Amino acid sequence: MPTIVVEVMPKAVLLDPQGKAVAGALHRLGKSRFTDVRLGKRFEIAFEGDADEATLAEVRELAESMLSNSVIEDVVSVHFVGSGTQTNGAHVAGTPVEAS
Repeated sequence: MPTIVVEVMPKAVLLDPQGKAVAGALHRLGKSRFTDVRLGKRFEIAFEGDADEATLAEVRELAESMLSNSVIEDVVSVHFVGSGTQTNGAHVAGTPVEAS
């Protein structure tokens, strides 16, 4: 069954208290080379039907309207995973997906 992954991160300008806590724990464990941690959310959405651009666009819309809070979060990636489901241009890693 095809799957789409949506990744959501706190906006870069906002404090990430959970990330700070993890970074502090890493430092206390002697892992001081890791200087910053930001925690986000990952959604894996399985669906029936074709893994096409229309389905990806529908999930992008859901990500912006329902899966993220646009005031404090950015949708940074919406892409297919699994064998044979990747389409050209479907991956938007590292770039916030602008709301329409």
